[in-house]
Amino acid sequence: MKNVISTYSAKRKSLLASGSTLALAALVSLASCTKDHGNVNPGNNIQPTGPKPAWGPNIKPQMQAIIEEMARLDSTPLYTLTPQQARTKPTVKDAVNSLLSRNNISAPNLGVEVTQRNIPGANGASIRAVMYKPQNVSGNLPVIVYYHGGGWVIASPEVYEASAMALAHNVGAIVVSIEYRKAPENKFPTAHMDTYAAYKWVRQNATSFSGDTSKVAVAGESAGGNMAINVSMMARDAKFPMPIHQLVVYPVANNDLTTASYQQYANAKPLSKPLVEWFVDKYFNTMADGDSKYISLVDVADLRSLPPVTIIAAQIDPLLTEGEQLSAKLKQAGVSTEYRMYEGVTHEFFGTYAIEPSAKDAQDYAASRLKSAFGK
Repeated sequence: MKNVISTYSAKRKSLLASGSTLALAALVSLASCTKDHGNVNPGNNIQPTGPKPAWGPNIKPQMQAIIEEMARLDSTPLYTLTPQQARTKPTVKDAVNSLLSRNNISAPNLGVEVTQRNIPGANGASIRAVMYKPQNVSGNLPVIVYYHGGGWVIASPEVYEASAMALAHNVGAIVVSIEYRKAPENKFPTAHMDTYAAYKWVRQNATSFSGDTSKVAVAGESAGGNMAINVSMMARDAKFPMPIHQLVVYPVANNDLTTASYQQYANAKPLSKPLVEWFVDKYFNTMADGDSKYISLVDVADLRSLPPVTIIAAQIDPLLTEGEQLSAKLKQAGVSTEYRMYEGVTHEFFGTYAIEPSAKDAQDYAASRLKSAFGK
């Protein structure tokens, strides 16, 4: 608990300075947690108030309620803003916390200690790593190096902490969430290089934070899922020890914005085609960057000899098709691959398990795959 409060105090000062009151409220909730882990899915009876959106006629009720709450908090499309403005806007995490609060439901406490430290990024940079460790455990634990989403432009480990905490709790592992540098301040391929540098540091220094250097996996959501695969490719090419497993959740896997899912879910929320176009405009130096092996995993990258992969996809998501294509290409390359798509949910559902039941199912599935990889 001491570590949790220490982290809370440091982040509180930063968030007060930036005016991010919603994120600050979430940290207050974290600091006041108890040892009673309670119900992981306490908000599963929360219902939407409006009709189903045209872009998601089969959206599940709890998922719809979360999307509605995001719009209630602030409906401004991110792609109409500057990156600096977009980083201050409410997130899916904020919508979940707001719904729980307005319905007088306590957020689940998973019994995870949170600490942070600076570690080496690429080219001599210093980047932040937030570490999530199950409480009251001893010995060296498996490690999951986690890369958050946000299109290489927005978000942070705190925005995606629900995913990291669930993985730490469910797997019994230390999750190291990396705050790689963002665009447009740091263009392609800076984020990709930072994530590999972070993986190498974790692999070489895991014992310093009670991690097992022989049991290291990578995980990521969206842009982070893309970078998790890239980390494995970079390790393979450098003949550096590869991760034991790769968990990728609705990954960016191609540079084709004309796929079937981009057409069907162009106006979906929280991720839409215009928002993806905004992300790549900010991260890429030129559009030719999208045709590199780092971005076009399906069309360009060599995926042979990679570690086993678990792919989790959301149905109502512009990235659905490329996730399917990535699964097929990995299998064609001889990589042990499991793919599971969850119907009626959107991009970013993975961390919404406090309300959306499918997210809890996805978290349980991810944990079972990682535990098996770790021999647990």
